[in-house]
Amino acid sequence: MEPQKNAFRHVVKATSLFGGVQVITILISIVRSKIIALLIGPTGMGIASLLNTTLNLVDAATNLGLNRSAVKDISYAKNNDSTDKTIRTVRVLQRLVWFTGLGGALLMGLTSPLLSELAFGNSDYTFAFIWISIALLFKQLANSNLAILQGLQKLRSLAKANVLGSLFGLVTTIPLYYFFGIEGIVPAIIIAAIVTFFVTSFFQRKIELRKTDRLTNKQTFSEGKEMIRLGITLSVSGIISLIAAYAVQIYISNTGGVDEVGFYNAGVVILNTYVGLVFNAMATDYFPRLSGVIDSLEKVKDIVFEQAFVAILLMLPIVVIFVAFAPFFITLLYSQEFSPTVQFVAWGILGMMFKAVSFSMGYIIIAKGDSKVFITTAIVFNIVLVAMNVAGYSYWGLEGLGISYFLYFIIHFVAIWMLTNSLYGFRLKSEFYAIFIAGLLLCGIAFSLTFVENVLYRYVGLSIVVLISIIFSLYQLDKKVGIRELIQTILKRKKK
Repeated sequence: MEPQKNAFRHVVKATSLFGGVQVITILISIVRSKIIALLIGPTGMGIASLLNTTLNLVDAATNLGLNRSAVKDISYAKNNDSTDKTIRTVRVLQRLVWFTGLGGALLMGLTSPLLSELAFGNSDYTFAFIWISIALLFKQLANSNLAILQGLQKLRSLAKANVLGSLFGLVTTIPLYYFFGIEGIVPAIIIAAIVTFFVTSFFQRKIELRKTDRLTNKQTFSEGKEMIRLGITLSVSGIISLIAAYAVQIYISNTGGVDEVGFYNAGVVILNTYVGLVFNAMATDYFPRLSGVIDSLEKVKDIVFEQAFVAILLMLPIVVIFVAFAPFFITLLYSQEFSPTVQFVAWGILGMMFKAVSFSMGYIIIAKGDSKVFITTAIVFNIVLVAMNVAGYSYWGLEGLGISYFLYFIIHFVAIWMLTNSLYGFRLKSEFYAIFIAGLLLCGIAFSLTFVENVLYRYVGLSIVVLISIIFSLYQLDKKVGIRELIQTILKRKKK
């Protein structure tokens, strides 16, 4: 029982750590946007946004997804192979990223006139894109450092590198905007990338890695071909998702107008950024741990069960609170004008309970390196999502979009459950389903109460359900993690 308790504690600690990192990073991003808006105005914001968006697109097209696929290979080598093999895998990544980084920078430089025309409708920013190609190189090098830290499961160093990289990038670029205004945009982008690279390099180099035999270019590509193959698959999957989201926005724009697109995007940001940060926090630790034991079905079952169990208990209070007080949160995050988004968010966020489980199971496919299955499911799922979004919006508007998201997450959960079972013999432990069903019931009750017309009865009922969901989650987590015991241990350490 003690090893299992330690395993659950690890999941909770890692999620808490990187959840905090996500929150801090979001806050830094908000502060950056606010300061930039004050110093360079809407025009400067527009220029900076177009330059950064183009930079990110070229990066996504040229980095071969190594920052994600390398995590799998490094963590697998760490758990299953010799130290030499682990170091060799790290060296392969470090060498490959120089090829992708320099190749991406060269491509951006050569296509800078075209990029300027596409982004701004003229060639005035050709030299800006040439200079920004330097930022692309350092961006890819920094991401490879983060991939190494994640793959080796150096969680505290990874958290510090993420936070300090964002913070120092902000601090070093504010003077450029202050003194040079719009002219400081390009230098700020470059310096932020360089600063982030040096911060991540500092933490990556604290890991003692012995020198290995020198890698030739032929050896690098030969040994890194699986890393490249999976990376390309992950990149293509990301591009497919972007195309799907774009197609939905175009349909909404043509059918309901630009305002409706704004309401839709506001809802998506809440679902993916504010609520979705829980998934991002979990994935940072979960993916390398799962990759390390992927050849052992029993260990995979244990890790996925632990992750799905904690995910449901962490998501439950968040979902209930957002369902109960969606109008308040939307007004707080945006304004009263965005009230049409409420029903979209209320329905969509219910689906997060199913996403928490399919998210946990779906990583098995990536950890297995099953590229064909992954890309096939990505294409099919995105086609289904677009079709359901179009149908939902056609019949019931924004609320229909929320309903389509909710139904899609159920379909996705069932499909991933069947797929991982048939391909890999995976099954979730029966203990999980009791918690899952109880969580769904509480979410369903909260959602039903939002339709009560009497305001007093509605909010009293919702407050009770929120309280029950928090107590339920804490009680179940305490059974697995020993929260009270953990707090007592921490307090005793502080007294000493």
